[in-house]
Amino acid sequence: MDTGLKGKKVLITGASKGIGLACAKAFAAEGCELHLAARDAARLEAARAEVAKVAPVAVKLTAIDLSKPGSAAALKAAAGAVDVLVNNAGAIPGGSIETIDEARWRDAWELKLFGYINLTREFLPPMLAAGKGAIVNVIGLAGAKPSYDYVCGATANAALIAFTKGVGAGATNKGVRVIGVNPTATRTDRIITLNKARAKTSLGDESRWEEMMTNLPFGRICEPEEVADLVVYCASAKASYLSGTVIDIDGGQLYR
Repeated sequence: MDTGLKGKKVLITGASKGIGLACAKAFAAEGCELHLAARDAARLEAARAEVAKVAPVAVKLTAIDLSKPGSAAALKAAAGAVDVLVNNAGAIPGGSIETIDEARWRDAWELKLFGYINLTREFLPPMLAAGKGAIVNVIGLAGAKPSYDYVCGATANAALIAFTKGVGAGATNKGVRVIGVNPTATRTDRIITLNKARAKTSLGDESRWEEMMTNLPFGRICEPEEVADLVVYCASAKASYLSGTVIDIDGGQLYR
């Protein structure tokens, strides 16, 4: 399949591990020039080494905390114009409204919710001026299926679903597409951490976190590479009429 992505410049946030790293490898396989952003410089260097095993593409790194004021503008200055932006950075804790205080709630939203919004503010206008480009927001199924013990993340994700649909509907007027994907629980360090928090709340023992992940579709957890493949498709020419849409990648879990 010719995705039309060869030679395109792709910026991925939260790219040092998990879904972000899987996206980096998938875009590299398509021959894209990559710019990877995350907080940890050492992890980013390790990610670049992993990408090099896939394809000999150019990979630029920016170690940055996207929850900080001015960070979106700083990343825009470092990256310049891009063809594809993948918003993926986020680390919202599990817990109920009783267990997540205001300071922790706001801090989590600075990275995930306002981080996506602020990066879109920076990178969308040049795309609109050029009349081309794509933004793919990796959001999360909790936005469509909220739960009591992940209320902070569910609320942020619901806002990002609305944000993606609204901006994606208007961006097509000037040839730009904005799409979202909602992964279900995916095999990442973060999902283990979240389920430990849920197990502590529900069962009083975080070591029983695997008990929080029963009755999964196909009898298994989603893999980062499966999410990455969908992200690449959404960013590609093969999805040229897709915008203002959020796709659940959950094996039908939303309706189980």
